[in-house]
Amino acid sequence: MISTLEKEVTFRFLKARKKDGFLNVISIFSFIGISLGVAVLIIVMSVMNGFRTELINKIVGFNPHVTVKPYNNPIEYKNYDKVLKTISENLVLSNSSEAIIIRDQNSKGVLLRGYLEEDFSKLELINNKNFLGQNKKIEKNSISIGRELSFNLDLNIGDNITLMSSSGVETIIGNLPKQKTFIITSIFESGLAEFDNNVIFLNLNTLEEFSNLSTDERNLEIYLKDPKNIEQQKNLIQKNYPNDLVFTWADMNRSLFSALKVERNVMFIILSLIIIVAAFNIISGLTILVKNKTRDIAILKSIGVLNKSIIKIFFLVGVIIGSTATFFGIVIGITFSYYVENLRVFLSETFDLTLFPEEIYFLSTMPSEINFNSIFLISICSIFITILVSIFPAVKAAKLDPVKSLKYE
Repeated sequence: MISTLEKEVTFRFLKARKKDGFLNVISIFSFIGISLGVAVLIIVMSVMNGFRTELINKIVGFNPHVTVKPYNNPIEYKNYDKVLKTISENLVLSNSSEAIIIRDQNSKGVLLRGYLEEDFSKLELINNKNFLGQNKKIEKNSISIGRELSFNLDLNIGDNITLMSSSGVETIIGNLPKQKTFIITSIFESGLAEFDNNVIFLNLNTLEEFSNLSTDERNLEIYLKDPKNIEQQKNLIQKNYPNDLVFTWADMNRSLFSALKVERNVMFIILSLIIIVAAFNIISGLTILVKNKTRDIAILKSIGVLNKSIIKIFFLVGVIIGSTATFFGIVIGITFSYYVENLRVFLSETFDLTLFPEEIYFLSTMPSEINFNSIFLISICSIFITILVSIFPAVKAAKLDPVKSLKYE
């Protein structure tokens, strides 16, 4: 417990005095340093959390959440919905192959992804506001291309394009690659240029005929209500398909998200050094405070104040500075995290700077997601560091000899 005397002396030492000018400067810098360290940590972690969430949303909005790929036998599609209907929203059949798109003098390799007419309209990507054209079904000789591909090859809805299949057809002069002309009936936008520039949707039966694929090779795509918590649901699906290959969107992008996780952890460690450096200023401030208050400490001891009370007083001074600075840092960090996109727009327009290139980060706005668990962890770390650095000066103050301290006063 903290006594009334200890509280009074603590708050008296915290008050600024003219003769303690240099001490006040150190205390102010300690306060500012800890506040900025906490604020920067919160802002950076919020932006990285937001970036990760936006990236996940775009990936799961384009890719199937879980894919079941057959090894030998075709997928038992009809039984699946009854077994796992509690966790699944949409179940669709698909197949894929590669081809070359030919447009005037240009050619480009693309990935073909085929769906049945009735399944095409179930895709989340097809039902977003950026989708242009016919989205109810995909007919036999029609295709849907990405916005980036339409820009690069100057294509629009209603244009005809030629696809060259990777499989061939036997003729009297040998094996020749198949070619087929399609009409563009829709243009999609996933938000990720890599997808929009390299993937084409078309009718599943047309794809299998065009690429010489068997209906037994069709994949089952599963779209879940909660695609972020994927591992447990993947294990459940794998139990129902022990002889087939089951993989998720997370498996296909494991290296990317591992890199993001490592980067986030490294940034947390590096930015925590700001708090540690600022907290060490508290040691300097408290050490000078002990030096300046030698006479006061001696008088307190001479009137019977115990050593543990002296320790409490100087320990509280350090903890109050650190805790208050942490609180202000949290307020600043949350405020900046909430308005980070407005700040980016203001700086970009005012100084004509490109702070967040869309072609590099795949996003048109700077995302921010405030995670209160991260804020709690940052606060605990900051206060814990403050507690550690406040112990040494407090113990040193308690060890002062009152006789020697008052000898030359």
